[in-house]
Amino acid sequence: MSNLKRTPLFDAYSKYGGKTIDFGGWELPVQFSSIKEEHDAVRNRAGLFDVSHMGEIFVEGPDAQAFLQKLLSNDISKIQIGGAQYSAMCYESGGVVDDLLTYRLDENRYLLCVNAANIEKDYDWMVAQQFGDVTITNQSNSYAQIALQGPLAEEVLQQLTSENLSDIKYFKFKENVEIAGHPVLVSRSGYTGEDGFELYGTPEAIIALWDKILADERVVPAGLGARDTLRFETCLPLYGQELSKDISPLEAGIGFAVKLNTDFIGRDALAKQKEEGLSRKVVGIEMVGKGIPRHGYKVLKDGTEIGEVTTGTQSPMTKRNIGLALIDTKFTEIGTALEIEIRGKLVPAVVVETPFYKRTK
Repeated sequence: MSNLKRTPLFDAYSKYGGKTIDFGGWELPVQFSSIKEEHDAVRNRAGLFDVSHMGEIFVEGPDAQAFLQKLLSNDISKIQIGGAQYSAMCYESGGVVDDLLTYRLDENRYLLCVNAANIEKDYDWMVAQQFGDVTITNQSNSYAQIALQGPLAEEVLQQLTSENLSDIKYFKFKENVEIAGHPVLVSRSGYTGEDGFELYGTPEAIIALWDKILADERVVPAGLGARDTLRFETCLPLYGQELSKDISPLEAGIGFAVKLNTDFIGRDALAKQKEEGLSRKVVGIEMVGKGIPRHGYKVLKDGTEIGEVTTGTQSPMTKRNIGLALIDTKFTEIGTALEIEIRGKLVPAVVVETPFYKRTK
């Protein structure tokens, strides 16, 4: 795996028993103890993830807001300074370049957190669409990022700072917060369905904070495996599975991040899709027969192929064999009987309600 990129925290993995894999060209930990243990820790206590592979692209200048309004599917004008917003960046076809978070740092300065495998593609796309007085800089190599997630996240982090973390509300952030003596951007956000924080800082700061946070015995280091099962249970989409250049935000079920009253790239295609009615969409499925619905497995109705599984696993929380599948909208009603092709056999399944898990506030 010598050609793979590594985050600044790579050397810390072995200390905690991290087992690494190739994830989109990065050598990242899939687990430290076990996926199930890490998943359980995040749902009930707290887990710490290295997400330094994510990209940081800054957009600055007098026309930054107008540019981002054209680029992104959500209504950028609604973001206050200190606020964050989830969006899709679309092609003219309505397909997705990437899904991302936009942070408004001040009047004309924004930070976009983008998916690791898409950093170069996103940056090139943004530069190609550039207009007005705008500067776009990819500063991904200057930043590291960790995510502390779980019901005890605030209690754990509060011990390391004099900042009142309860003042940082959901999808809000604060810059230059001193955590254990290191100034970082603290965002109340995450990708697990739990409360928690994402911390952006210099590699040196994040390396120090990784060990500092894990000194609290209530926190476990967590890898990509648990990150995936956690986001899947709460039905948060993954780029390359529920979202892609061929799967629109409406089909993926993130229509809440698509504001058709704004003029963004891909708007006309998505407005047409909405007006004519979707021909397919992502739904939840549960196996009735034995087997786990894996990514790419065919979904059939009475023997006729109607779509495919985008993500599937056995839920660590509920032990149900469940999946998300992109299928023909004629068969998306809750309770509809389907079949999943598993190793050449058709195994019965049923359309179920999503999300599979929702935390009690």
